[in-house]
Amino acid sequence: MITLDPNITSDAQEEKGQAVIENCYLGQDVISETLSYKDLSNTTPESTIDKSRWRNFLDSFKRIEVEEVDPNLTDIEKIAIKTARSPLQHKLKSRHLQMIAIGGAIGTGLFVGSGKALRTAGPAGILIGWGITGTMIFTMVMALGELAVVFPVSGGFLTYATRFIDESFGFANNFNYMFQWLVALPLEIVAASITVDYWETPVRYTDGFVALFWLVVVIINMFGVRGYGEAEFVFSLIKVIAVIGFIILGIILVCGGGPVGGYVGGRYWHDPGAFAGHSPGRRFKGFCSVFVTAAFSFAGSELVGIASAESKNPRKSVPQAAKQVFWRILLFYILCLLLVGLLVPYTDPRLLGSSGVDASASPFVIAIVTHGISGLPSVVNVVILISVLSVGNSSIYTCSRTLVALSEQGFLPKTVAYIDRKGRPLVGIAICSGFGLIAFVAASNKKEQMFNWLLAISGISSFLTWGSICFCHIRFRSALKVNGRSDDELPFKSPVGIIGSYWGMCLAVLMLVAQFYNALFPIGSSPNAYDFFSAYLAAPIVLAFYIAHKLWKRNWKLLIPLKDIDIDTGRRETDINLLKQEIAEEKAALAMRPWWYRVYVFWCG
Repeated sequence: MITLDPNITSDAQEEKGQAVIENCYLGQDVISETLSYKDLSNTTPESTIDKSRWRNFLDSFKRIEVEEVDPNLTDIEKIAIKTARSPLQHKLKSRHLQMIAIGGAIGTGLFVGSGKALRTAGPAGILIGWGITGTMIFTMVMALGELAVVFPVSGGFLTYATRFIDESFGFANNFNYMFQWLVALPLEIVAASITVDYWETPVRYTDGFVALFWLVVVIINMFGVRGYGEAEFVFSLIKVIAVIGFIILGIILVCGGGPVGGYVGGRYWHDPGAFAGHSPGRRFKGFCSVFVTAAFSFAGSELVGIASAESKNPRKSVPQAAKQVFWRILLFYILCLLLVGLLVPYTDPRLLGSSGVDASASPFVIAIVTHGISGLPSVVNVVILISVLSVGNSSIYTCSRTLVALSEQGFLPKTVAYIDRKGRPLVGIAICSGFGLIAFVAASNKKEQMFNWLLAISGISSFLTWGSICFCHIRFRSALKVNGRSDDELPFKSPVGIIGSYWGMCLAVLMLVAQFYNALFPIGSSPNAYDFFSAYLAAPIVLAFYIAHKLWKRNWKLLIPLKDIDIDTGRRETDINLLKQEIAEEKAALAMRPWWYRVYVFWCG
């Protein structure tokens, strides 16, 4: 029998109890050390305790054993069971998921990339482009939140395409998503080293900074999901504070409160204008180019779906985190871009930066410098540096979990799915970290060409991923209906429903078409192969993976029949009747609360 000290807090008791369960599950012989809150130093030699701790540390790297799957099952059934049984630890708390949702995707796409978009599309163009993309992100995250609460399985949405659409489609889409994050790590490490150049750091120190940044993100991920969660919590908090600070400063500058410039208002919307270009065709092409930059700035919004598998209570934390996306889009992106368009004319030559992380090309920095404020540009550059490190941290976390999911689905060797007793996918982390060493070409003269092609491999990955999530939600709801099941059994339902998923999927397709148009007819040059493939290389790669899997598995069906879709494996709450009762009680309790509280829960809770 386990006895707990009544003098400690309930949170400590819960954490200690969780430790007991984990140690019992792992079969570690440390019961006397885990269950007691008494100091054992008086009864056990210190050398023995040190040896025990060292042994536990070494044992933590051993592979955790999981139950074998019945070999007589179909491939789809095996995938569903393996991903549901994955021994990843549930260490992410609600505050981790909420901060990841709010600030996780804020990075160079907003701080620097928006400057390029402002130059090619104008202030009205970026506002409309980000607004339309934002509606797609919102519907996608709501759909993902619904699926992630029902199926908080290993790999998150990476397994949904295989379960709800088609194995070949899931194979192609998941590998493309893996490439996106595999490439992201060296790209972001190099970006961080370039960001340091803002302070005129000598070139001979480039390799040193690359090694430092690589070591930082690898060490963070070696602390497991808790390390990732805490690091992202801090990184995201800093970014959110910086954005809020700029919004307040921007409003003051627009109203004429800066040292120079006086009242600004809507001056730059009239001269040089709201849209960039001197002809309707040029303005339309510039507007279409915004979607790619906007998608880059929103990349990572889907991380909540992957992190749900390692959340303590996905039924409570995932919906809260998903709903925060609405406020991030409205307050951080739209309001920031409105202020940027008011403070910086799209004809400003400083918007043409030397690289994608050139702090001097950031419209945020340009707005601050133009209105006579010194010192703050360096602060913005520090935030940009933190942003690229945050993306590098997320890339190892996401890519390693993606590799595990691909292995559990049978697409990669079983060794890749190695998860140790601390819940760390060690082989996946090693692969991602090893690929990150490519960043040492930062000192090479060919680094720009190399990384442009690496980036092109996953250039439209986000559109494919987001569109597939919406389609998975549509297929899941359709499978429920075909099997005579009601959506009343869902712990969380998307506020925009299945109509929102249709909207998100259609927008993803339209944005792929817009990107194809820009790739075929690039701004400022005639059609050529280099510009086309550097912008659209991901499409033929995904198509090649799709066809290759069809031939490999001799799978000639286009979609999995709705009646054959597994809508139960992987659920945390397996008693549907009890779940319905709990949901009904929660709705009845909410109906008794004031109207303002119900509105708050709908949008934030």
